[in-house]
Amino acid sequence: MRVLVIGAAGMVGRKLVERLVVDGRLGPDAISQLSLVDVSAPDPVQAGFAVDSRAADLVEPGVAEALVAAQPDVVFHLAAVVSGEAEADLEKGYRVNLDAMRLLLDAIRGRGEGYRPRFVFTSSIAVFGPPFPDVIGDDQLTTPATSYGTQKAMTELLLSDYSRRGFLDGVAIRLPTLVVRPGKPNLAASGFFSSIIREPLNGQEAVLPVPTDVRHWFASPRSAVGFLLHAATLDTAALGDRRCLTMPGISATVAEEIEALRRVGGDEAVSRIRHEPDETIMRIVSGWPRAFDARRARDLGFRADADFDEIVRVYVEDELEP
Repeated sequence: MRVLVIGAAGMVGRKLVERLVVDGRLGPDAISQLSLVDVSAPDPVQAGFAVDSRAADLVEPGVAEALVAAQPDVVFHLAAVVSGEAEADLEKGYRVNLDAMRLLLDAIRGRGEGYRPRFVFTSSIAVFGPPFPDVIGDDQLTTPATSYGTQKAMTELLLSDYSRRGFLDGVAIRLPTLVVRPGKPNLAASGFFSSIIREPLNGQEAVLPVPTDVRHWFASPRSAVGFLLHAATLDTAALGDRRCLTMPGISATVAEEIEALRRVGGDEAVSRIRHEPDETIMRIVSGWPRAFDARRARDLGFRADADFDEIVRVYVEDELEP
C-alpha cells in the first residue's frame, strides 16, 4: 500500500500522518510507502515503513506528474488556500485551489495502464450558500457565496467527472469547520471559532468578531482524520456517481461554544474573550450554513463528535495534556 499525502504540513495533514504512522496500515493493507508533500517540506517522521518528505508546488511544470510517477494506491489531497486568503487574493485562490487540482487529476489520467487510485479530497461546507434552509439535506444545491466555496465546488465537479470516466476512484468529503485548531491563528475567516476556545484555555485573550447568536457546523480535527481514513477505505460502489459527501458534525451557536468552554475551563477562561465586531468577518459568516442533516454520510459509516463539550475535550486531550 503506497500512500501520498498532499498538504501534509498543514494541521489536518500532520494529524493524518501521525495516525497513519501509528496504525501502520490503511484498512486491511499494511503501508509500505508514505510520501509527504507540501509547499514547505513536511517534518520527517519515523515509521516502520519507508517515508519520504519533499517540498513541491503542484502548479509548477512537471511536479504533478512526478508526484504520481510511483502510482500511489491512495492519494489524500488536503492542500488549499483557506477562505479568508482566497477571498483577499483571487489569483492565488484559483491557482492553489483549482489549477493544482486539475493538474494533479490530469497527471493521474496520464499514467494510463489501468492506474485508478483512491483519491480523497477535502472539500468544504462553503460550497453551500444562501438561500438555504435552516437544516441542509443531502440534496441541497451548491450555491457558494465566496471565492473559496466556488473553488471547492468546481473541484468537486472535476473529481466527480474524472471518477465517472474511470480515471480514479474519488471521494470528496465536505468538512465542517474544524475546531479547536491548535497553534497560531490562520487566515481563515472562521478562525475565531477556534481562537475563542484555544486562547482562553492557554491563558490568552481572544477576540470575538461576531454576535454570540451566530450558528455554525463543527467537528474536531480528530473527527476529520477519522473521516479521511474512512473515505480511503470506503466501498465506493455505494456512492454511485454522487462522489461528494457532507460530513456529520455539531450545530452550535457561539454562545453554546462559550458555555462549553465554561464547563471545561471555568469562568476565568470565558473572561478572556473580548467582543470586537468586524464587519468583514460578519459579512462572510452571514452567508455560511448553520446545520446539516448528513444522513448519507452517517449511513455510510462516517462518525463525528457527540457534542461541543467533546470537541473542547478533544483539544485538551490532544494538545494540552501531552
